[in-house]
Amino acid sequence: MKVILLKDVKGQGKKDDIINVSDGYARNFLLKNGLAKEATSTNINSVNIAKKAEEHRKAVEKAEALELAKKINEISVTVKIKVGETGKLFGALNTQAISDAIKAQHGLEIDKKKIVLAEPIKSVGVYTVTVKPYAEVSAKLKVTVAAL
Repeated sequence: MKVILLKDVKGQGKKDDIINVSDGYARNFLLKNGLAKEATSTNINSVNIAKKAEEHRKAVEKAEALELAKKINEISVTVKIKVGETGKLFGALNTQAISDAIKAQHGLEIDKKKIVLAEPIKSVGVYTVTVKPYAEVSAKLKVTVAAL
């Protein structure tokens, strides 16, 4: 019996896979527990449409992320923070402060989780920070840390 998996099933396949299993296994386990539905032409068609919609959504998100990365590569941000007499920060500059500075200075909304600091910024100066707006997309942002 052919079924379409609604969830990942260990040893059988991943969600939206069309697999061929024995009738008893399908009726008594997969269908009964809501792990699969019968592979009728209507169900197969709806799964294919859903897959195409998901691919299109991911393509649009990636295109938007590439556009955002292009903008990020062209801008620089200045963050003013309290420093000691030697030019060292009290603590370290965090990604939230960088995100807030980008929003205030350029109007770009970037989540703090998408900003990657290779090492904590603990002194005044100019740094290059990596921003990853999408899985395979990254950009370099120039951050200037100045005394308040």
